[in-house]
Amino acid sequence: MTEAAGIVVALQANYLEVELDQTPEQGPSRLLCTRRTRLSHRGKAVHVGDRVHVEAIDPVQARAVVSGVAPRSSWLTRPQVANVSLVLVALAVDQPAFDPDQASRFLLTAERTGSPVQLLLTKGDLLGEEQRSALVQRLQGWGYEALVISSQTGEGIEALRQLLQTTELAVVCGPSGVGKSSVLNRLMPHLALRVGAVSGRLQRGRHTTRHVELFSIAPGARVADTPGFNRPELPADLSELGLLFPELRTQLDPWPCRFRDCLHLQEPGCGINRDWERFALYQDALMECADLSRPSRAG
Repeated sequence: MTEAAGIVVALQANYLEVELDQTPEQGPSRLLCTRRTRLSHRGKAVHVGDRVHVEAIDPVQARAVVSGVAPRSSWLTRPQVANVSLVLVALAVDQPAFDPDQASRFLLTAERTGSPVQLLLTKGDLLGEEQRSALVQRLQGWGYEALVISSQTGEGIEALRQLLQTTELAVVCGPSGVGKSSVLNRLMPHLALRVGAVSGRLQRGRHTTRHVELFSIAPGARVADTPGFNRPELPADLSELGLLFPELRTQLDPWPCRFRDCLHLQEPGCGINRDWERFALYQDALMECADLSRPSRAG
């Protein structure tokens, strides 16, 4: 086999690890790849999740060259993952404490992909039943049916497994310290062994989620573990922002406002109900986006 198609499952420095769609009779199913120079010259970036064409395959060294990248069906900006079919936003019920502003920023980032969004409440064992129920009900008001899980007790793990096994490419994202990797380890006990084997080939140390990496959870189903970060940027397009809030989006069909460019604040003729918890967050987000879009007067 001199040419093949596959998916990028990891990036490391200047190398890409590609998992082939069809495993050759003789040779590895994963290849450590470089990029063709012409891809860089065309400004064509390659990211985890990209469908790629590889050539110049060396089955002995398990190496090849990425020569082409297929068009993407979706794009998650942070973490950078292509062709996402489900975004799992993981937020802890405690340790760290639930932060509505931080949670909203992650959810807005996830909504921008246009893919389904599933909210995970991790560390469910840290709260009593009454407090957990109150938080789940609160998030229902945001438009999300949260799944409560615990990597310690196993609560919710099987329900999450069933969801992931029917999803082509799911991405788990969220703040640092919410236990994303712990959940994946509970789902896939073999994960440490698998990462250890990959580390030998890529000369990496112990897996500490410093980069995005895809793991197979079932045939045709992969899940991405991602580095944690704490404050995603808001979308720059003011007209897009309202559509990223489910509680506002459901009010916009049919269009309830006199003008098509209504921002749903206090405009005359706006038919939006403002009696929802995150309306104040929406107002603040609009102002922040407006400030970011203004040209700098420095200099």
